[in-house]
Amino acid sequence: MNVNKKPFFSPEILAEMEDVLRNPYAAPDPIEMAKACKQIDRMREETRRERGELDVAVKLIRDARK
Repeated sequence: MNVNKKPFFSPEILAEMEDVLRNPYAAPDPIEMAKACKQIDRMREETRRERGELDVAVKLIRDARK
């Protein structure tokens, strides 16, 4: 077991998620939405660089149809 793995979510992201969960019916802030989109894109590219193209959706859908 590798105990030196970095956490899946950064403390900043966890704090943001907690804030959102406190008031789930609040109107989304357009500036925050743009920041989130940029962060998601960055994380997607980082995962693609580290792990390659993850093509699991097709397999999962096919398995679910069986």
